[in-house]
Parts: sequence; C-alpha cells; structure tokens
Amino acid sequence: MEDRMKEFKGLSDQDVEQKLRTEGYNELPSSKKKSILSITWDVIREPMFLLLIAGGALYLFLGDKEEAAMLLGFVFVIIGITLYQERKTERALEALRDLSSPRALVIRDGVQKRIAGREVVTDDILIISEGDRVPADAVVVSSSHLSVDESLLTGESAPVRKTQWDGKTTWSTPGGDDLPFLYSGTLVVEGQGIAKAYATGIHTEMGKIGKALQTLEPEDTLLQKETRKFVRNLAILGFMLCVMVVVGYGLTRGDWQHALLAGIALAMAILPEEFPVVLTIFLALGAWRLSKHNVLTRRVPVVETLGAATVLCVDKTGTLTMNSMSICKIFAKGKITEIKQDQSALPEVVHEVVEFGILASKKDPFDPMEKALNGLGATALSNTEHIHKDWVLVQEYPLSKQLLAMSQVMSSPDGNQYIIGAKGAPEAIMDLCHLDSNQTQNLTKTIHEMADEGLRIIGVAKAYFKKTNLPVQQHDFDFKFVGLIGFVDPVRPNVPEAVKECYTAGIRMVMITGDYMGTAQCIAQEIGLRHPQSVLTGSELSKMNDEELREKIKKVNVFARIIPEQKLRLVQALKANGEIVAMTGDGVNDAPALKAADIGIAMGGRGTDVARESSSLVLLDDDFSFIVQAVKMGRRIFDNIKKAMGYIIAIHIPIAGISLIPILLRWDLQNLILLPVHIVFLELIIDPSCSVAFEAEPEEADIMNRPPRNRKEPLLNKRTLGFSVFQGASVLAVVLAIFWIAYTNGHNDNDARALAFTTLIFANVGLILTNRSRSRSIIGSLRSKNTALWCIIFGILVFQGIVLYMPPLQSLFLFSVLHPNDILMCIGAGVILIVWFELLKLGLKYSEKKRQISQKKDVMD
Repeated sequence: MEDRMKEFKGLSDQDVEQKLRTEGYNELPSSKKKSILSITWDVIREPMFLLLIAGGALYLFLGDKEEAAMLLGFVFVIIGITLYQERKTERALEALRDLSSPRALVIRDGVQKRIAGREVVTDDILIISEGDRVPADAVVVSSSHLSVDESLLTGESAPVRKTQWDGKTTWSTPGGDDLPFLYSGTLVVEGQGIAKAYATGIHTEMGKIGKALQTLEPEDTLLQKETRKFVRNLAILGFMLCVMVVVGYGLTRGDWQHALLAGIALAMAILPEEFPVVLTIFLALGAWRLSKHNVLTRRVPVVETLGAATVLCVDKTGTLTMNSMSICKIFAKGKITEIKQDQSALPEVVHEVVEFGILASKKDPFDPMEKALNGLGATALSNTEHIHKDWVLVQEYPLSKQLLAMSQVMSSPDGNQYIIGAKGAPEAIMDLCHLDSNQTQNLTKTIHEMADEGLRIIGVAKAYFKKTNLPVQQHDFDFKFVGLIGFVDPVRPNVPEAVKECYTAGIRMVMITGDYMGTAQCIAQEIGLRHPQSVLTGSELSKMNDEELREKIKKVNVFARIIPEQKLRLVQALKANGEIVAMTGDGVNDAPALKAADIGIAMGGRGTDVARESSSLVLLDDDFSFIVQAVKMGRRIFDNIKKAMGYIIAIHIPIAGISLIPILLRWDLQNLILLPVHIVFLELIIDPSCSVAFEAEPEEADIMNRPPRNRKEPLLNKRTLGFSVFQGASVLAVVLAIFWIAYTNGHNDNDARALAFTTLIFANVGLILTNRSRSRSIIGSLRSKNTALWCIIFGILVFQGIVLYMPPLQSLFLFSVLHPNDILMCIGAGVILIVWFELLKLGLKYSEKKRQISQKKDVMD
C-alpha cells in the first residue's frame, strides 16, 4: 500500500482553492441560524417581558407616559442583552462544531496531510484505514482487505467488501459486495485503501437524502429538568400570590389600577427567569473553555457530569505513556541483548531479528513500534545485507481478532525469491511457528522476565516461499521462530502528579492495557497507582460472571491483556457498583465502552472517527493530564452554576418581600416601595451578574481537594437553598428596617424609597462579592481576577448615581436627593450585611468540610 501511495501526487493547493470556490465546502447544510426577528419573538413571549409590556400598557392607561416609555424601553434593552448572549452561545457552539468535524488523510502535492473533512474536494486522493469515516463519495483505486459498514445508508448491518475500480464500472448506489465505490459517512471496519473523491457535500449519496452526521443540538440535562421544575413551581406560587395581592389590594383600597401594578410588580419580583439563561450560557461556554484546554466537548450535557466522575479508566499506551517506542532489549538464540539508544552497531546475534521485524513492517510506518524498528535498522544495519530497500511488497496478511499477528510477503528484485516476515503478540507468533510445549514453556518464561521490566514485547518469525500462488492464510507458511523484541514506552512526565491529583480529588484511577501483567504492574508503580500488584488479566475476566466481576473490580485497579470488547464489561461492572465512569478509548472496538461510560473520552490524535463519534469528549492532545484538567474545569463550571443560582434566589427574596410585605401589612403609602420600573432596573443588574460575572469566576482553591459530588444530589439542595434564603431574608430585613426608620422619622415616601433602594443596591453588590466563593473570605476573593465582575459593579454604581441625581430619572423612579450622610448610611448597611454573610459562610464552610471529610473517607475505603 505504501508503494502505491508514492504513485499519487494529488491535487495542488491552487487546485484545491479553485474547487472550494466553485464547489463549496464538503458539508451538509447546517441548521438555520436564528434571525434577529426570531430571537426577538422568543424574548417577547417570555413571561417577564409580557409583564413588562402589560405594565407599560397600564401606565399608558393611567396617563403616566414617562413610566410607560421607561418600561417599554427596557424591553428593547433586554432584547439587546439576549441577542448578545445568544450570539455568544452560538459562536461557542460553532467553534465546537468546527472542531468536531471528521478528519481526512489526503495526498496533496505528493505529501500526506490530515485535514478537516469539510476541506475535502473532488479528485482529492484519500487514504483510508480501519476505523475511519469516509469523508466523501469516492472511487477505490487501491485496496487491501477493505470492508465497509454502509448501514447508515442501506440499513444492512453486515459489512461489504470493496474492490479496486476497473476503469469501466459506472457509479451506483450503495449496497452489495465487491463494488469499487465508497460513500460519505460510511465506516471502514477492516483493511485499508486509497480512493479518489468523486462527490462532496450535498452531492454525495448522504447529501441527497439529507442526513447530517454530526450536530451539537442542545439536550435537556438533569440540571435543566431540575431548574425547569423549580421555575415552574415558583411561577405557580407567584401567580397565586399575585392574584391574592391584586384582589386584596383592590378590595381593601378600591384602587384596582394600582392593584394590577402591585400584582405585576410582585410577579416580576418572584419570577427567576435567569435560571434557564444561566444554564444555557454556562454549559455552552463551559464546553468552549474546555476546548481551550485541548478537550473537545461533543455532547454539551457531559459538562455537568465531569465534576461527578468517581472513576477514571485509562488506556496505558499514548495516554499515560509517550506512545513513542524505542527498542530496549532483543532476545535471540537463547540470549537477551540490551540495546542502547542511537547504537551504531548491533551484535550479529540480533541482526536477523531486526531484519525480519523490518520486513514485517511498513516502509513508511505510522505505528510507533514499526518506527522504532525502521529507525534501528537505519542507524545500525544500513550498510549490511539485512536491509532490503529494493525488495517489493507482494502481499500483506493483516492482524485479525483470531490471530494477533501480521505478515508481509516480500519479493526479491529478480522476482525468484519470496521472504515472509511476521510479527505480533508472542503467543500468536509461537502459534504460527507450531512450537512444542517445551519450547513454548521456555519462551513464556523469557517473555515474563522481559515484561516484568515494563517492556512491551512482540515476537518475530520468518518463512521462505517459492511458489507464485500464495496461500490464503498465514498458517499455511512454514514459519520459523526468530526472536523477541522488547520496547519501552516512557511514562509522560506529568502523569504521576496528575494521578496524585486524582486521588486528592477522591477519584479512583483504573489502568487498562493489552500489555502483559508485568508491564502493567511496572507502569502502575511508576505512575503511583494504588495496589499495583493486584492485577486482573483478560483471560481471568472472561471466566467470571457479572456478579463475580462486580465484586472483584472493587479491589483491582490494574487490568492487563484486556481486549477491547472486555472494556464494555468493565464499564458495566463499575456502573453497576454505583460509580460515575470516565473511559478513554481510541479504536473501533472501544466504541461500545465509550458509549456505555458516563463520560466517554476519545483520543483525538491517534483515535478513530468511530471512537470519537461514540465519545462525549475528545482529547485533542492524547495526554492524561488534560483529562484531569477537564475534571477540574467541570467542577469549576458546576460550582459557578451553583453560585449563580444561589445568588439569584438570594436577591429575589428581598425584591419579592419588599413588593409584598407593605401590602400584607397595609402600610399607609401613596405608592408601592418597588414599582415595575425599579424591578426592571434590578433585573438589568441581576442578568449580567449571574450570567457573565459568575461564569468568569476562577475555580476554588480546594476544587481538587474534595470528593466528587453526588450526581443524585440536586443542584439546589437544602444547604444551598437554606443559605441563599437566609442571605435574602437578611437583606430584606435590613432594607425594610431602613425604609421603616426613615418613613417613621418624618421622611416622605420618596426619601424612604431612595434610601431603601440604594441600600438594596449596595446589599446586591455585597451578595455578588460574598457569593464569589464559598471557601474563601471576601478579602481572599478580591485577590482573584475577574474583569467582567468589576465592570458590572462599576456599571451598577454609575447607573445608581444617575437615577439618584439626574432629575428626569429621579422623578421617574420616585426618588428624592440623597445627601452624603444618607449614602454613608446605605453603605454602612451594606457593609454590615457583608460581615453577616461572611459569618454565615464560615458556618456553612465548617459543616460542608465535615461532610466532605466523611464522604472522602468513604470513597477511599
């Protein structure tokens, strides 16, 4: 196949640019973006905005044109804010869609390039292999054991064989064996091939029937369902209270117009319409922030699950290790020879092992072990008869599930001699060579000795063949055992620290590998995995029933000689034990396990398209430390959602209370303390505070020093709800006290209202500042950078000054001018509240710490 690749030059960059201009990108039409009119209509249909319009209309009816203009003007302001938030969310999702586009390997200007699938154009030369999604409709020009799953288009689950195009067969629709055509979106399940792109985008077979493969549609999460239920219950409560207020106010005072205004004000005060906004923005921007840490979120709901992960199941190769093999030891003729890096000459005893290892490898390899073999041959055997650069590949026998070994038949330049090199799992090579029990026993002992040193081992065999008709299977060759090669794959430098961080965070680490038990134990010890000597092998696992596995998996963290199909059983067993499982994978056969895991994590660098499509997250850099960073980010996002929700509840209590209590107590006031215009002003403060300021808040210092959250525990649990209600009640008591003291000491309604409203504004700033962190004091929080927060607070104080001292707005808000000592009194009330909030926070922090210590102890046990 490598030789055939060299025959193709492919398109030039100029050709590609021209085709992109004339044909467009290789993508199906995406969902239509919301227009400004559509967003505006969605906004106006929201209960809060219907209340604004109703209030404005009522003010017009009463002849208060200024108040009506103010309320209706706020509708346009809030529409503008919503448009901004919608575009910000949309841009984040668009960025994720671009990142999640399938990748394609093409030949252009004679060079192999990996590009985004959307950049494929007609006549591109495509290189496809097992696990790839076909990026465009194409014609096969070369293939080796190529089979494709076309069920996406045909509904037939059985893969179909593909053959090389004969230059005559005309294009046909999918279905049936031995067609030379590939179809966009189908999955390569076996073999490899080279194809020429025939059609892209809407002109493909998939485009004709309008199927989109990859979308990032918003999904309802547990948080969204919980929030929707909470908002619905509050809306029902608010509606009942509003009816009571309107009827009570109208009957007792006979002023039904103001009774309606009072009802509208109370409804606006109670309805926490910010909740859905917070969830949408936090989850979408959370996914975008994860992408900045080289973690692509393919399914946005997983953002809320990350912080709850209790077990990380990780592949060894390429995730915990560098995936850059070097040859460490070679066993040949009963002797183990140590190989040093950059060794310029090799002992004669190992020459044949390296020679046939290279013959069994691709000439331009991608596999790290094949790269190491070719590299060693180039440096140590380049001027010997053991390197056959002029030999031609005749046939390849690929690795299969039944035989974990591959062979390549090479022909000498004169065509008279065939040499076959085979390499693969030592058990498979011993099987190919038909070794007797004594030979097998001795070799197995050597294999274990090498594996105990953490080496990855392959066996090498050779065969000679002079017939022109090659056999169907590898077993028909007369193989002779040549030797064993031990590779070392060094652990990534940052992995031990990341593993330690996982344990500190109460997350269990499980390592899964296809390597030998000794290799697995060695790596487990090096990275600091707990109980590294306790290992379960694939053969032992296959003999267990589900109940036995569930019990065994509680105590074992290292799984060796595991085949991909067994990963699914491991995930199911962990989930049956109540764990929240994150699982990494890269191959086609990993897909079921990735899909079954609570958090499936595919490898972006070496992973297959089908693994990526089955996953929730994709590591753009196959590095374990990024998984830990993703968990940290997930915890931060959930924390910030919780802070924002708590703040929303806390600030709505005084707003609702001030709207309701004077009516219930029948205070003799000319007007309500808070009119709809005041509440809209407060909403304009609350919206950006909860959706922008809290979203940008950095993580808590102890975020990775606590156990995973219980996923079944509601977001608004008793502690969060109780703390927020107590905060809100404290603000309500202080604001009402300020109003009552001012009103009973000779101040008129406008004086008292200005004092109470200004106190509420300072109390709101105090709520924002104190709720930034539940673990740090407000002084500690002030040291954390949050530019958005300070911009919002600055804006709050500026606009409060404008409504207090600009005569037109002053009269519209029914305020009197506040003197410096009045302002100081309001600030003093705000400071008292902040001190009180901090004392409440200390009590909450103490009880939360006790709970976490108890929970973490349970997790560790």
